[in-house]
Amino acid sequence: MLPDMARTDPAPVTLVVGDEELLAERAVGGVVAAARAAYPGAEVHDLVGGKVTGGELMQLTSPSLFEDRSVVVIRSAQDLAKDVIAEIVAYTKQPSDDTVIVLSHPGGVKGKALVDGVKKAGANVVTINKVTKAGERLDFVKGEFKRAGRNIAGDAAQALLEAVGNDLRELAAACSQLMFDAEDKTIGAAAVARYHKGRAEVTGFNVADSAVEGRMADALEQLRWALGTGVAPVLLVSALAGGLRSLAKVGSAPRNLRGGQLASHVGMPPWKVDRVKRQLNGWGPEGLSRAIQAVASADEQVKGGGADPAYALEHTVQVIVASRTGR
Repeated sequence: MLPDMARTDPAPVTLVVGDEELLAERAVGGVVAAARAAYPGAEVHDLVGGKVTGGELMQLTSPSLFEDRSVVVIRSAQDLAKDVIAEIVAYTKQPSDDTVIVLSHPGGVKGKALVDGVKKAGANVVTINKVTKAGERLDFVKGEFKRAGRNIAGDAAQALLEAVGNDLRELAAACSQLMFDAEDKTIGAAAVARYHKGRAEVTGFNVADSAVEGRMADALEQLRWALGTGVAPVLLVSALAGGLRSLAKVGSAPRNLRGGQLASHVGMPPWKVDRVKRQLNGWGPEGLSRAIQAVASADEQVKGGGADPAYALEHTVQVIVASRTGR
C-alpha cells in the first residue's frame, strides 16, 4: 500500500499527507530509513509542529563544520506557526544538500498554506488515502504477511478482519502476533480461529478493559493469570495499547457525530464504540497521555529493553489505573 521508500534515495523535502495514522507513520519512517541508509550516522531531529519556533529550522539545516548529515521530521505539521510555514516553504525552494526534511500533515484546511506552499516549491509528496473499503482492509492484512515473507489464505484474512475490526493498528498487531505464534508459511483459517477463540486473546482484552475502567485488583489478577499460563507479554501490551487508542479515538471525535457516523469516523463497530464511551468516564487528556507513555515504555521492555516483562506489565497496569481523573 506504500512505496518502499527505504530502498530509494530520499528527496530533500518530503510531505506526507493523510490522516490514516499508521500508514502515515510508516511513510515517514520509510523516508527516515532511506536517509539513514544513504547517509549512515545522520542525526535525526523529531519535532512536533506546535513546538517548532521561528529560526529553529534554519539552525537545524545550516551546514555543519564537520559535514554531518541530518534528518528533520516535523509531525503534526498543521500546527506550525505562520512564520515557520513561511520559512519551510522558502527553504523547500532551495534545500540544503546535507539535510532531509519530512513533514507529516493529516490533510484538511488547517495548515493548508504549508501543503500548497511546499508542493508548489517542489517537495516530494506522498499521499496516504484513508482505508475505508472492506477490500482495502483485506489487502492491508495480506500486505502485512507479504512484508514479512509470509502468506495468509483469503478466508483466513476475512476471518481475521471480522474478529479484529477496522482499526489498522489493531489489525497490524493481530497479524504480527499470528505470525509469531504460527509456524506455517501460509496462515489458514484454523490458525485464526485458534488465536481468536483461545483464552489468551480474551484475557488480553479483559486485562485492558479492567485497567482502563480503573479496576486494579481485577486487572492485576487477570494479568498474572495470563502470564502464568504462557500468554506472550507482547500480546498483553498490544491489548493495553489498543484499549487506550480506542479511548483516544472516541474521546477526540467531533461531538456532533452519533451512531453509525461516529463508528465510521473512528473505524470501530458500533458495539465497541458504545463500550468505549462508557469506559471514557473518568479519563482526561493528561491522564490518557501518561497511560499511553507507560504502555510505550512497557512495549520496549517486553521486547528486550527490560529484565522483567512481568514487572513492567504490572507497573503499567498500575499507572493506567492511577492516570484516570481523580486518582
